[in-house]
Amino acid sequence: MSGKLRRSARIKTAPAATENRGPGPSSQQIVAQARQDRDAREAGYRAKALKLYPWVCGRCAREFNRTNLRELTVHHRDHNHDNNPGDGSNWELLCVYCHDNEHSRYVDSANGSAESHSTAGVATHSPFAGLADMLEKGK
Repeated sequence: MSGKLRRSARIKTAPAATENRGPGPSSQQIVAQARQDRDAREAGYRAKALKLYPWVCGRCAREFNRTNLRELTVHHRDHNHDNNPGDGSNWELLCVYCHDNEHSRYVDSANGSAESHSTAGVATHSPFAGLADMLEKGK
C-alpha cells in the first residue's frame, strides 16, 4: 500500500495544452493569419507581374505556358518582399532554378564568399628564374 502512495505522490498534473490563457488569439491563429496575409500579398504582385511581363525567365530565357507556369517565380531585385511598386520596377520573372541561384548568390555575398576573401598570399618564387643561366652552362 505504501508503494501506491509513493507513486501517486510523484504524479504531477501538467497544465492542459488547450487551456484558455486569456482573451487573445492563440499562436496557431496568429501564424495562420500571417500565412494568409503573405499568400494574399504574393498572389497580388504575382498576378500583376505575370500581366506586365512576358512569361520568360529573365536569366536563362526559358519560355513558359499555362502548363508549367507554376515554375516561374517573381524575384524582388532588392530582395525586399514588401517593396511591390505597381509599375513592377522591383520585379523580374525567374524560373525556380535561376531564382534559387540568385538567392544563393545573395546569401553568399552577404556572408562573404571564399572568392572575395582569398587568404592565399602572392607568389614570390619564380621556378624558372635561373633557367637561362643553367641552359648557358650546359652548352
